[in-house]
Amino acid sequence: MAYERQLDSAMERLDQALAQLRGLIKRGQNQDAVRFMEEGALKERFEELQNIINISQTNSYGSRGVQNTRPL
Repeated sequence: MAYERQLDSAMERLDQALAQLRGLIKRGQNQDAVRFMEEGALKERFEELQNIINISQTNSYGSRGVQNTRPL
């Protein structure tokens, strides 16, 4: 359950960052949008999500956050 909550929270933050990016693009602030993607919050959100996924794979957790106890 902790994995699911952590994943849901990370997905929500990613969704918020994408909404911010959309706003920058709509306002024509393209340089700010590029910086936001390459150096800012959007990059951080993707890295956070990637870390959660990588950790789940090294700890033998399945997609639902439940530890795999038998080989597939």
